[in-house]
Amino acid sequence: MATTSAQSGPAIPYALAVVGVLFASICFGLVPYFSRGLTDQGVAPYAVAFYRYIVAAILLLPVLIIHRRAWREICLGLSAGAVMGLGWIGYVMALETLPASTVGVLYMTYPVFTLIIAWAIFADAPTRRALLASGLIVLAAIIAGSPATVPVQQIPTILMSLAAPFGFGFGICVLVHRLSRIAPLARIASVSLGSVLGLLPLMVSADGAKLLPEGQFDWILIVGIGLVTALVPQLIYTICSPLIGASQTAVVGSIELPTMFAVGFLAFGEAITTPQTVACALVLGAIAITRSRATRTVTTVIAKEQTR
Repeated sequence: MATTSAQSGPAIPYALAVVGVLFASICFGLVPYFSRGLTDQGVAPYAVAFYRYIVAAILLLPVLIIHRRAWREICLGLSAGAVMGLGWIGYVMALETLPASTVGVLYMTYPVFTLIIAWAIFADAPTRRALLASGLIVLAAIIAGSPATVPVQQIPTILMSLAAPFGFGFGICVLVHRLSRIAPLARIASVSLGSVLGLLPLMVSADGAKLLPEGQFDWILIVGIGLVTALVPQLIYTICSPLIGASQTAVVGSIELPTMFAVGFLAFGEAITTPQTVACALVLGAIAITRSRATRTVTTVIAKEQTR
């Protein structure tokens, strides 16, 4: 049903599709604003991760029911989602103490983890261009996490933040190599529900005071992190990115990292240092190098497969 609707729906002009991908990528880059806003109010990092995925999991549950015969693929999607959801806890925890720009650069290392996992588990050998881009990304991560940018005592936090790109990389590999038989929305639904199920034990066993904020504005942040940074941009991205192609999607989507820098500067008053600027430039360069094979978490994989 999802595939049919995507293919037979009204045509979207190319320029509007570009704007759609740009808008969605900016929304993805707004995660630090909502995340830190909630953790500053005492909400636990795993609860923040849970709220980001719960909206999509509930609203897209009917899609999984429709595709229930593909239960093997759905179970794989649930597993990938659980890994991604648990990994996202490290990302949220890092945002509590590290600059949003630094965490953003570290988050953008997910293509490196994708390459390693695909090579090690699925025998998907990388191209020379992918290896070169991975080297640039690793160099960017080293610069962003250097003592010039981050105090030495926060190195454990840096390592913890890498759980998120590892989880995303694992999810991408599962989507590409194991979930091609089910419709795009079913993939998003299974991964979102898997993330919720993976985080649910932590939610059930936690102190209630760590799960819910007290202020009315904080509830707006909870709704925002689920709709503004997840469900809405995922759907827009899924619709628009196939219309402009994987190459252009990667280039336009690279606005996500500068958006994280802007959030840190405008919302949290974080100064953008020279090492962070160099790291950002290296990541954007790596994206430009690999734009013909680029992927961006769940939705970019879907877009890439739809353009084949």
